[in-house]
Amino acid sequence: MRRSFSALPVLLAAALTLTACGSQVAGPGSRGGVVSAEPLPRAPSCGGPSGSATPRPLGESSDLEKDGVRITAVRGVCADFEVTNHEAGPLVYSISFAFLSATGTALATPKQAVRSVGPGETVKGTVVAGTASPSNSPRRVRIAKVRSVPTAEAPAEAGACPPSGMRIRADEGDAAMGLRVVGLHLDNCGTATIGLNGYPRLQILDDRHTVVDGVQVVQGGGAIASGTGADGTPEPLAVQPGERARATVVWRNTVELGVQDPVNAPYLRVRATPGADPVMVIPELDLGTTGRLGVGPWTADRT
Repeated sequence: MRRSFSALPVLLAAALTLTACGSQVAGPGSRGGVVSAEPLPRAPSCGGPSGSATPRPLGESSDLEKDGVRITAVRGVCADFEVTNHEAGPLVYSISFAFLSATGTALATPKQAVRSVGPGETVKGTVVAGTASPSNSPRRVRIAKVRSVPTAEAPAEAGACPPSGMRIRADEGDAAMGLRVVGLHLDNCGTATIGLNGYPRLQILDDRHTVVDGVQVVQGGGAIASGTGADGTPEPLAVQPGERARATVVWRNTVELGVQDPVNAPYLRVRATPGADPVMVIPELDLGTTGRLGVGPWTADRT
């Protein structure tokens, strides 16, 4: 099947240390959780005179500010931005930008991860589109999408093993002819055996992290489509340290007029077993009017 969308787990897991294509600053002069205004270091790859970071008109206000993220300046192939957390708890952010030509063509669509941002805190950062050329230079930048998860529920991809002893993430998924398939992957990074017997516990969440009502989570993907990997009967599984398991989530984005409003929910809260610590992933669930999400049982992952 054709790959067409991303669950973004790697960005969230790497958010405590930004990649080389971006930077973030929380100045030492911050007070009351708000970062004080301090000049951002000038990246030599941005283009333009060194040390000049003069904002210029960037486009429509709806393109420049979204869900707590604001573009403050554009410098060649770089865009300076701020992230302000207006929620009650700390959040990890994944932000999608679009660098556009004069005609509106997307020249680059980088994604930027931002470390845990506390309530009321503002963090500054810079995202880089790439190397500019006279014939291929961006003229404006817009914020394409903002996603966030509570820091306590962010996927732990690298670094120290979480207290739970397991890492859970979602893969990029596959999509074809209205059918969506996403894998949930569990890595035993601890020292104890993890016992699995059944299905992951799932909660569907909207863009405000609120549980979505009216969607049935169906155990077994055969009710949605066959041959997706979400079929089969649950069997007891002992995941030893260093071993992995996986489960498959499947849905259709069919829309029928007059049935109900289509459901689009970015987030999925996953518990490997009843009572396990939750992990929030971002499969971008476009469920249409089907009202169903299928999930397969945990199986050994020997890939």
